[in-house]
Amino acid sequence: MKVSDIISCIEKVAPPSYQESYDNSGLIVGNRNAEITGVLVCLDSTEDVLDEAISLGYNMIVAHHPIIFGGLKKINGNNYVERTIIKAIKNDIAIFAVHTNLDNVMRMGVNSKIAGKLGLQNCRILSPKKGLLKKLYTYAPHAAADQVREALFAAGAGDIGNYSECSFSVEGIGTFKGSDESNPVIGERGIRHSELEQKIEVILPAYRESAIISALFEAHPYEEVAYEIVSLDNSFNEIGSGLIGELHEPLDSLSFLHSLKEKMNCECVRHTEIHKKEIRKIAVCGGSGSFLLKQAIAAGADVFVSADFKYHEFFDAEKRIIIADIGHFETEQFTIELICEIISQNFTTFALRQSSVKTNPLNYL
Repeated sequence: MKVSDIISCIEKVAPPSYQESYDNSGLIVGNRNAEITGVLVCLDSTEDVLDEAISLGYNMIVAHHPIIFGGLKKINGNNYVERTIIKAIKNDIAIFAVHTNLDNVMRMGVNSKIAGKLGLQNCRILSPKKGLLKKLYTYAPHAAADQVREALFAAGAGDIGNYSECSFSVEGIGTFKGSDESNPVIGERGIRHSELEQKIEVILPAYRESAIISALFEAHPYEEVAYEIVSLDNSFNEIGSGLIGELHEPLDSLSFLHSLKEKMNCECVRHTEIHKKEIRKIAVCGGSGSFLLKQAIAAGADVFVSADFKYHEFFDAEKRIIIADIGHFETEQFTIELICEIISQNFTTFALRQSSVKTNPLNYL
């Protein structure tokens, strides 16, 4: 098994195109074609994690946070980032990060993991992203329309929310005349032909465009395949920031905060005034989520569970919502479990381990 196999497995769940513009997810150090001796999963690829991988004889680290966010102009070992990179290269250890692209997926994403820990149901993306969907129009002879549709669905087209194999078709008459160099499947060279055809429309995620077009060409009987692709401004309700869901039964606010502290294994909860008697609807965002406060309020959340709120940002709750800041590490700690689940569902016969190093830089007295 190679490093590229692990990367492909993870990126099927969290495609690189879903990461934020500032992010640096992907293979940061290492050779994609290297044979894997073992994979160590962590939140942060620190020097201590590198030492753990070396002691285990593992040559790949999968982290949530990229060790490099910006460009490095010099690598002299003057800080923990440079020292980690140097140690990884010296010991032939690949470092791969899956960060905001894993944050932004609804199914098997960072926020869905938090929602699972809290027992939330009826979950949806809090702030869906735009610009990630396209629409394909193509035309197939009536007799071949089903096989073309099936190929498009198999390649990843036609998914809308909880529904798959979604398409729209309308019948019409297509005309064409082949040149002397053509090799028509239907009709004759040099003679205009009319054919009963179906116009097929499907939505597709932009990152799957190449594979879907290849599948279209493979399945379509015509020598020249007519198709159009347009970009959509629709929100992609499966991809975006944060998550909102509901408890099965409402809890009084103080009981919820105690339950939150226990379920999320955190040592403290910084929260705004408890002005609500009961908690039912909960918004969550792993990591720094203050940018989603307005969306959480607009969605009617009773409480917003996230991290890294600044002092003055707590005032922005204005008794419309309870902010529960449980810490950056604490919101994302179960991402290690999540990554292991993604890998182990696809590969079961190689060494995979969660790091025993607690990389939280904060300590509580």
